[in-house]
Amino acid sequence: MPRYAAIDIGSNSVRMLVADVHPSGQFETLAADREVTRLGESVFQAGVISDQAADLLCSVLARMAAVYQRLDPVGIRAVATAAVRDASNQREFIERASRAAGVPVEIISGREEARLIHLGVSTVWPHPRQRIMIVDVGGGSGEIILAENGRIEEAFSKPLGAVRLTGAFLKDDPPKPSQLARMQDFIAERLAPVIQKIGVRQCDRAIATSSTAAAMVCAVNRIPRARRDEADKLRATMPQVTKLYRELCERDREARARVTGIGPRRAQIIVPGVAVLLEVMRRFQLPALHYSTAGVREGLIADLGARGVGSERMQLARDQRQEVERVATRYQVPLRRARKVAAFARTLFQALRPLHKLHPDWAKPLEAAAFLIDAGHFIADTAHHKHSEYIVLNSDLPGFTDQEKVQVACLCRFHRKSMPSARHTQFQQLEPEIRRNLLFLIPILRIADALDSGRELRVESFECEVGPTEVTLRLAGQGRIDLEQWTVERVGPAFESVYQRKLVVAER
Repeated sequence: MPRYAAIDIGSNSVRMLVADVHPSGQFETLAADREVTRLGESVFQAGVISDQAADLLCSVLARMAAVYQRLDPVGIRAVATAAVRDASNQREFIERASRAAGVPVEIISGREEARLIHLGVSTVWPHPRQRIMIVDVGGGSGEIILAENGRIEEAFSKPLGAVRLTGAFLKDDPPKPSQLARMQDFIAERLAPVIQKIGVRQCDRAIATSSTAAAMVCAVNRIPRARRDEADKLRATMPQVTKLYRELCERDREARARVTGIGPRRAQIIVPGVAVLLEVMRRFQLPALHYSTAGVREGLIADLGARGVGSERMQLARDQRQEVERVATRYQVPLRRARKVAAFARTLFQALRPLHKLHPDWAKPLEAAAFLIDAGHFIADTAHHKHSEYIVLNSDLPGFTDQEKVQVACLCRFHRKSMPSARHTQFQQLEPEIRRNLLFLIPILRIADALDSGRELRVESFECEVGPTEVTLRLAGQGRIDLEQWTVERVGPAFESVYQRKLVVAER
């Protein structure tokens, strides 16, 4: 499974996520973080990102970068939204933020933000055959998305963020009725073109995302802020939101902070956030809003996975691929089979990455070995694995360092028969870390080879499911694949000795 990292620099907070993406598109979270920075406060008041806000933001980014760099993702995307879109000093800020994050930070449009929100929600909480409305109220903007059958029909981004509205309208605490009235008029005015465009449509479900939605749903369901993930997929009805909004408007910040699910930082901006959500419910006649924990950062992860970003790090470079195919051809290796075994090996490497945790670059010697394991047959069928090792060690392979060539040779040597042991002196002379990494690759190569043990390319694909005590391979192919299944099962003891998981093989 490829591993990705995402950074969402919002107007109110910065969010980070690192996850492994399964072939199904679902992902497993490895690290997640969020910190309130209020980046938009100075922007919405003075038009620039203040030095103080930039300093805080960059220190948070540097801390988050240290986390995801340790996890070594194959792809990272960092985006900035409404506050940075509006800032006159955005260029200077982006340069600083990019240095702190260790990757280029890009400013995305409101429509791209909406696309990512929809992608995040639809990945985490799919509605493939339903019409849904998604409402996201961030710090600087609000997004309204109408989707049906998993596709966006309409998407809008409006300047209805909670930080922006607080600074523009709510000067007193608690806010005066006149201030609330002006704010509500502004919200209605900004929503009017959306209503005119899409009208009031029946939706199967309305979903609210972002921290404002989390606080609202937690408040009406009495869920403490520290446990707000428990609010995922829970709902707030129109009467509940109406009552909550009325109560929040009558209280000052300190009293709002004592409301279950809100807390001191959110209390400052919760009133306009709930006002936007309530107005959306009224205008679109939504009986309830369900909360989803997903948002832009989940959308970034899903988008990176869908586009296969970073997959090139797990593949041989073009010149390396040409060289191994040249050597394979010289020693009469059937290239069609070699390419299939190499593809199987890459897929297994990705699927087992949660277990072996190897750097993506280790997929390259694995792929090269998959092309050359059969080269030894040119010398003799007996002990051909040893002959393959000899051929690799004594071949000219431009594009490979001497160390990489030794690694490929070792993989060829141990792709069958015994596993490395103390009597294999050449293997034992390698550095301990290299020995460890090669041990993880050897069972992968053996399985990839076994998947075409009949030399007839009958296995077309497979699914790999990693469980707490076993790894299950489900094979799909043309005709009978009993021989391939039996041969893969024979790799079981070697696999279990390295991965500490039982290998289970079945037809799909």
